[in-house]
Amino acid sequence: MAQIEWLGHASFRLRNGATVYIDPWKLKADEPKADVILVSHTHYDHLSIEDIEKIRTPQTRILGSMDCADKIAPPLIGARPGEAHTLAGVAVRTLPAYNINKEFHPRASDWLGFIITLGGETIYYVGDSDLIPEMADAGRVDTALIPVGGTYTMTAAEGAQAAERIGARRVIPYHWGDIVGTRADAEAFVRACPSTAEILEISR
Repeated sequence: MAQIEWLGHASFRLRNGATVYIDPWKLKADEPKADVILVSHTHYDHLSIEDIEKIRTPQTRILGSMDCADKIAPPLIGARPGEAHTLAGVAVRTLPAYNINKEFHPRASDWLGFIITLGGETIYYVGDSDLIPEMADAGRVDTALIPVGGTYTMTAAEGAQAAERIGARRVIPYHWGDIVGTRADAEAFVRACPSTAEILEISR
């Protein structure tokens, strides 16, 4: 089973053989180096060049939305929703992530959610998204990482609906505790979830 560490806000580290970072932000200087870095979109709290450089090595593979290409030093794989890639032995599928009733994350931007298969476990990082129909296309998901802070993404109640749509056996809330969203949002999400929900403490 993969080790899933929440690094605060929308940032995660996954470990099972390979070390995978998603949207690294506000990292310590001595974090473990990355085999894979995934960047969902170019907002500053998801794409941080300073933090990428803390964990990047010459062997690190980086995949991000297409608009990352002029911001992250190569090599970089630019991806759109609906693609499949293998990076350092880690299978990654991209799904869309976008807003329906707000304008912060337009569908036309082709920003990303990720389905990562690591050590036989499938982990769905929803990205900065509202409750969208494409979540039903995720397939079998063991763990879903779901934003619940509202304002820019789903609320706690909408996140619980997303958990039901995705059908993961375990769900973890994020996008709270920094910039937007509170622990109360995460707790409300846990109470409303149809599956096993767990609040992670920040790994420091």
